[in-house]
Amino acid sequence: MILSILNTAAIFALVSAGIALGLIVSDPARGVSGAGGLDFSGVGDGIEMPEPMGVRMRDGFELAVREYENDQGPLIILIHGSGWNGLQFNGLAARLNVGATVLVPDLRGHGAQPGRRGDVDYIGQLEDDLADLIKARARPGQKVVMLGHSSGGGLVVRFAGGAHGGLLDGAVLLAPFLKYNAPTTRANSGGWAAVQTRRLIGLSMLNAVGIRALNYLGVISFKMPDAVMDGPLGHLATTSYSFRMNVSYAPRMDYLKDISALPPFLLMVGDRDEAFIADQYEPLMRQVTDMGRYLIAKDTGHLGIVDAPGTAPEIQAFLDAL
Repeated sequence: MILSILNTAAIFALVSAGIALGLIVSDPARGVSGAGGLDFSGVGDGIEMPEPMGVRMRDGFELAVREYENDQGPLIILIHGSGWNGLQFNGLAARLNVGATVLVPDLRGHGAQPGRRGDVDYIGQLEDDLADLIKARARPGQKVVMLGHSSGGGLVVRFAGGAHGGLLDGAVLLAPFLKYNAPTTRANSGGWAAVQTRRLIGLSMLNAVGIRALNYLGVISFKMPDAVMDGPLGHLATTSYSFRMNVSYAPRMDYLKDISALPPFLLMVGDRDEAFIADQYEPLMRQVTDMGRYLIAKDTGHLGIVDAPGTAPEIQAFLDAL
């Protein structure tokens, strides 16, 4: 009887693995084309940021981090969105430095010193890196706030719901990605992202039974404008992610559970966001948390929320109230 059950389980596992492999190989990598995408006009304009320093992670990797020191106030870590790097905060970081120490990392897999561009070693490594950064740079007793834009906001949500969430005293979410099937998300993030759905499903099936050998495979590409790719900062763009990077950069499947773990937070989004639906955040998130304040900026798009006139003052007011 026991042997029969084991044989049945083995057959089921083999069939499932075969289906998963079939889904993976039937969905080859492809670029992003067609209408849609994000407005990158002005990206990189007037960049005057400190040179990045290397902060050693637990595996020896030197994470590139720009630091704006301040003897008083909290430590705030700015997490960039998918495909780009910390340079997107060239304006915001300096404005927040008035009342806080500001750290701006290029996440592993991104920027000028990515390691393997668009990839990490394992699911959850971005969270471990951020925890290592906090432990390396936070002063004793200093409050820690994490700010994320777009997928960076999703990573903040994931961090709050994970093993290191207790390190956070506050969070700022700028047009955060919550999940592909959340009511806040437009189809393909407004044309920005192209997901290899069959490959993603197949790899998820393999991971469910503990098979992770193929997690390096790419599953998502981004429609980075030609003006960026052909410009002086084009070499810093990251146009695709592996399975393990894609999973690491977003809230877990039960994203509402991750949201429920957030510390006090401020959420800001533009009413003209191309990737997300601004008025859906509050009704969705209030189902599981009463820790947030929600603001919608007028005449503001997805990337524009970072440097919108009201963004820095609202964030500073939030930091002052912690």
